[in-house]
Amino acid sequence: MSDLRDAAMNSKAWPFEEARRLLKRHEKAPPEKGHVLFETGYGPSGLPHIGTFGEVARTTMIRRAFEVISDIPTRLICFSDDLDGMRKVPENVPNPDMLREHLQRPLTSVPDPFGEYESFGHHNNAMLRRFLDTFGFEYEFISATDFYKSGQFDAVLLRAVERYDDLMKVMLASLREERQQTYSIFLPIHPETGRVLYVPLKNVDAKDGTITFDDEDGREWTLPVTGGNVKLQWKPDFGARWAALDVDFEMYGKDHSTNTPIYDRICEILGGRKPEHFTYELFLDQNGEKISKSKGNGLTIDEWLTYASPESLSYFMYQKPKTAKRMYFDVIPKAVDEYHQQLKAYPTQDAAAQANNPVWHIHSGNPPESKMVVPFAMLLNLASVAGATDRAGLWGFIQRYAPDATPEGNPDLDAAAEFAVRYFRDFVAPTRQFRAPTDQERAAMEDLVARLKTWDGGLDAEELQSLVFAVGKDHGFEPLRDWFTALYEVLLGASQGPRFGGFIALYGVEETIALIEKGLAGKLAA
Repeated sequence: MSDLRDAAMNSKAWPFEEARRLLKRHEKAPPEKGHVLFETGYGPSGLPHIGTFGEVARTTMIRRAFEVISDIPTRLICFSDDLDGMRKVPENVPNPDMLREHLQRPLTSVPDPFGEYESFGHHNNAMLRRFLDTFGFEYEFISATDFYKSGQFDAVLLRAVERYDDLMKVMLASLREERQQTYSIFLPIHPETGRVLYVPLKNVDAKDGTITFDDEDGREWTLPVTGGNVKLQWKPDFGARWAALDVDFEMYGKDHSTNTPIYDRICEILGGRKPEHFTYELFLDQNGEKISKSKGNGLTIDEWLTYASPESLSYFMYQKPKTAKRMYFDVIPKAVDEYHQQLKAYPTQDAAAQANNPVWHIHSGNPPESKMVVPFAMLLNLASVAGATDRAGLWGFIQRYAPDATPEGNPDLDAAAEFAVRYFRDFVAPTRQFRAPTDQERAAMEDLVARLKTWDGGLDAEELQSLVFAVGKDHGFEPLRDWFTALYEVLLGASQGPRFGGFIALYGVEETIALIEKGLAGKLAA
């Protein structure tokens, strides 16, 4: 453990860099509450999505990194903003007409359109918890409704009444003039209709801890700010929550970054210490546009998990969180293969290299052994030329290449074989474009067939790669990459592909000869 701790204190892996920054926060004294608190927030107006996964996964990576370099206990809370008013009826729920009469009521006061839970908010919270539990995240759940109504927020809310002018000064400076006229940090919840009201306040009484306002019908009301009678607007709520819970760390997307000074100042005015932040870049779709829940562009969690393992998604989330990345189906094969490359490298590395290896962070310091004896990209090409419709169609080739491999003994490979068949069927097959070879390519491929027909070197992938390499060199391909591109385009219908020697070893020498002859005869391009 001491070797790992030493490595962690010098590691350039971003979770360890963030963990060291967090440790510095407590260098003078450990936190009075006895632990370091990590928080992630969730707006339960819809189902959890890939951004939710990324936020909790990355926060967990920093938490585990912190636990290596510090003996201070840690907690992670997932906070659901379920006291928010329902602003619009979601499009993807049953009984939408029933929901319309409940607009602007807190989500935990809106009936569940699915008829399964106490409220729509409770339903979405249950979906969130099931989602997080599926991935094995360790967290504690907090409902904003419970937080406000139980009195846990009362001390900070009363402080907000006392320091109302200072808080309003921060908020008004960030608003347009028109919005300033009616803005208040407090949103009363109407005692009769139960709706969250966006109304100007007539009076804020610090002594009594109350606010006075007129409702939409012109009736005057005075309510205590405690006990769940009011909620804070979302920006003040962010900072007030940090103060109330004494949050040490929270990450959020770049779209929040301009509000960070507001959140921090609200927290400080309310007597808290602003937490450490980490701002991550947003994901882009195939067109370079920001992924949006309402647009439905980009990838969903379910879509990723249809074609690859959750660990490969964690690997993708680990990579360069401060860089905007395209997140579309074509990133999946690369993520799968790179993840397994890192898994295979891990046992051979010293403590310093292991601390920098993504799989340490994905698996909280205990990565499994990779049993992927065939890369995912190779399985895709195998599915292509073998015409496999399920993983059983690939195992005959796999076991000839790796006789000791079995579906039971190599479960990650078995799952990947099924994923590869699905991915090939849905994304590769519809876009394949075969072409006829040029005269130079034809001569080289005929030569390759001749050499393969006299080949007696077995299924050694490296030896076969050397053979293919030698053919390309003998036929004057410059750069040599053009030779391999020709093989991919003529035989596989794609401009990129696997190491061709490995492909021959997996698919079989005789089968590869037959494939090349079909390509030379124009049967593939046809």
